[in-house]
Order: sequence, then structure tokens, then C-alpha cells
Amino acid sequence: MNHTVLVVDDDPGVLDVIVGMLEELGCEVTRAQSGPDALDRLRQNESISILITDINMPGMDGHELAELAKRLRPELKILQLSGREPRRGGLPMIRKPFSFEELADTMRRTTGVC
Repeated sequence: MNHTVLVVDDDPGVLDVIVGMLEELGCEVTRAQSGPDALDRLRQNESISILITDINMPGMDGHELAELAKRLRPELKILQLSGREPRRGGLPMIRKPFSFEELADTMRRTTGVC
């Protein structure tokens, strides 16, 4: 089963790496570099079923994005990424840097992908 994943990170290099890993897992991937951009993509693309967002971003952080995305799409599965932020709101989180295996395992456990 293909899943469309929206990946949000303000660092283009990190975004490229995560997108590549998810494509290897067989996911269809779309990307955004900010919270507002991500919300626009969620409104425009009903096939997005998973949101993966960095927490520490300028402007709208990943916590606020997750909250607004859940209001917009209650069925959306959300995974947060952070190198230093504490987990908040009960959402699954993976610590940066992470390996392909860690991402695959976390996706399997939290979203049912793979």
C-alpha cells in the first residue's frame, strides 16, 4: 500500500535526506519548508495520510503545525523530528540524527508503513 507522506523541515539538506529514505521505503513523498506551506499542501492534497515534521523551525514550530494539521485532518498520522526539543503532546518523535533503520522502524510502529 502506498502512503503519501508530507515531510516538513526548514533545512533543505535534511529534507532531501528524509525524502530519499521515505522513497526507499516505498512512500510517495511531498515536501514543505515551513508550517504555513505544509498546511497549504494538506489543504490541496487529500491523499496525504502522514505528516513528518521537524519541531524546531522558525515562525510556526512543529508543535503548532501538528496541532493545526490535526484540526484540519483529524485522521492524519503525525511523527515529529528533533535534535534537541522535548517530546510534547503525546505524538511519536524520532531524534535527529537517525538512521534509515530507525526511520523504517519508527514508521512501522507509529504509522503502519512497511
